[in-house]
Amino acid sequence: MNPIIKEITAAQVKSDVTSFKVGDGVRVHTKVREGDKERVQIFAGIVIARKGNGIHETFTVRRISYGEGVERVFPVNSPNIEKIEVERESEPMKARLYYLRDRQGKAAVAVKEKRYDAVAAKAAAAAAAAAS
Repeated sequence: MNPIIKEITAAQVKSDVTSFKVGDGVRVHTKVREGDKERVQIFAGIVIARKGNGIHETFTVRRISYGEGVERVFPVNSPNIEKIEVERESEPMKARLYYLRDRQGKAAVAVKEKRYDAVAAKAAAAAAAAAS
């Protein structure tokens, strides 16, 4: 990217973005304006793609609503996104999960979840404590 454009857009890039990756189940809280009122609407689903960088970075969230697949593309740095919550983490398998579009039923949301291993977590904590 051009360094001049990067410098101009640096002020608009959010610094407090939640870290998430492709395959994670997320809840995106977006601001919706209806007339003079503003409310927060939640769009929950699986992140199937993440593209771009800097001010142009976007991510695509897919969910099944009443048996129909619905996808929305959100800019990561949009002022209309209040927050992004990660509901469940996944094991990274591919950079894009477009193959989920062809699946039906439960298979359409089947992504390998990251398992929590209590023994490994305890060992990692003990190693970190011993190192410091």
